Amino acid sequence: MDSDTGTDAGTGAGTDAGTDAETIKRILTSTGDTWAVVGLSDNESRAAYGVARVLQRFGKRVVPVHPRAEPVHGEQGYASLADIPFDVDVVDVFVNSALAGRVADEAVAIGAKAVWFQLGVVDDEAYERTRAAGLDMVMDRCPAIEIGSL
Repeated sequence: MDSDTGTDAGTGAGTDAGTDAETIKRILTSTGDTWAVVGLSDNESRAAYGVARVLQRFGKRVVPVHPRAEPVHGEQGYASLADIPFDVDVVDVFVNSALAGRVADEAVAIGAKAVWFQLGVVDDEAYERTRAAGLDMVMDRCPAIEIGSL
């Protein structure tokens, strides 16, 4: 994040892009309860690990997506979104902004209903493509923070 402009380097995205309160509420309350968490591993020191646990406490099924495809929080992991053999409602993205657009495109391809880019993850072009495909999308927010305020 560039401290002078409030944008993520290389994207031109402002900090207010993709943070509509109604969209946040809709994704967390009525979009569905199966969340694929891209970047979730069994590394307890990573943010994805703790966020996934919070989502579970709020009734979400958390599906780990990581190259190692390891189980996390009692759920089988998958190496990619395309490997998940059931429907996914929300794709929660814990990768850097340079890689996040590809994940958003994969979320569209698997028929997800929404994409959530974590704190610090911003890609305006991916946001536009994802919204144009009919999915809800949030950028630069944390569902573990937002869900507690609902």
